[in-house]
Amino acid sequence: MNKFGFSLSEPRVIDYERNNKEVAEYIFRYEPTFRLCIECGACAATCITGLFKAFSLRELNILIKRGENELARTKIKQCMLCGKCILVCPRGVNTRNVIFLADEALTKLNGHEKL
Repeated sequence: MNKFGFSLSEPRVIDYERNNKEVAEYIFRYEPTFRLCIECGACAATCITGLFKAFSLRELNILIKRGENELARTKIKQCMLCGKCILVCPRGVNTRNVIFLADEALTKLNGHEKL
């Protein structure tokens, strides 16, 4: 803290080369519409869970694509799988299947299985 009462925040640098992108690749393989996602936020805007918890499907998709699997693992269990996000997606992404596949891939990684 400096004399004015402010401090600099620690930089949050994402090392894309070190992140494990296996989960995203697994989803791309079994749900090709995931590549169409442009993170517009329509899914997050209609999300029922997002009204009650700090959950955003848009954020989850970004985390998965970045390879930030530990953060994604903590958030994915909050989804209620209601399917409203599928109805509003302008790109036709099967978001419900993306959630299923992401959960499956993260579970396999946690059990040290091959994806």
